[in-house]
Amino acid sequence: MATDLPSTSSGQAPLSKSGKSPLEVARLCAREGERIVMAAFGGAQDVRVKGRGNLVTAADLASERAIHEILAAEYPDHSVLSEETAATARDEGWMWVVDPLDGTHNYARGIPFFCINIALCYGEEPLVALTYEPVRGEEFWAQKGEGAFVNGERMQASQRESVRASLLAVDLGYNDKRAAHLLALLQEMWPGMQSARIVGSAALGLAYAACGRFDLFVHHMLYPWDIAAGILLVREAGGAISDRDGGPVTIRSEGIVAGAPEAHADFLRLAAGRPWR
Repeated sequence: MATDLPSTSSGQAPLSKSGKSPLEVARLCAREGERIVMAAFGGAQDVRVKGRGNLVTAADLASERAIHEILAAEYPDHSVLSEETAATARDEGWMWVVDPLDGTHNYARGIPFFCINIALCYGEEPLVALTYEPVRGEEFWAQKGEGAFVNGERMQASQRESVRASLLAVDLGYNDKRAAHLLALLQEMWPGMQSARIVGSAALGLAYAACGRFDLFVHHMLYPWDIAAGILLVREAGGAISDRDGGPVTIRSEGIVAGAPEAHADFLRLAAGRPWR
């Protein structure tokens, strides 16, 4: 199993202070996050409401603190961009992009579909990605130029040729207008697909698109910590990923379409001209 980062214009990503590779550090962060979030999963939750449908739990905050401590110790010169502390990160050089618990609403209700999401970027280009689903112990990871893997096995995005042949997964986010447009688009397309899912975790939605469990994944309102890892997972698994208009995707893209290359193109064709943005 390879653990060295591919070369960039800056050279190789350095080993950590303790001699670990970036992927090994990401795994260390994920396992510490797992310990914290699983200790509280299924029990009474300390929940704060940030907005309708947008929650934060004590486990989110504790997982983030623990991951920040590991990264500060292992890579003190790297910046960190994460959800709950809204850290101010440099937009150049080495940057860790972290969601300590993606799918908090699922988690708070005892629904076992959530994950810990970690990416190492150079500038804003994801070079190492790890999405860890602690309930099943599933690890989705990729390094630029080395392929993508789930539980140690190389993964491949779906090769479905059309939306009609696809299982399409979406998430609604926290922008009601955009969510309504997406639902209206699905209604227009229905029943021209195999089935549809609303999943509640953008990071796992992208990981599932990368390994072919979902043929397509579509989301309207995203943040860097939701998608930095998933961008690399999908690319390295041979999938297509773009912003919601079909343009190049970045970690700052607010919307994405990802999955089987031909079905991805078909979705953008069907969505063209419709008010789904």
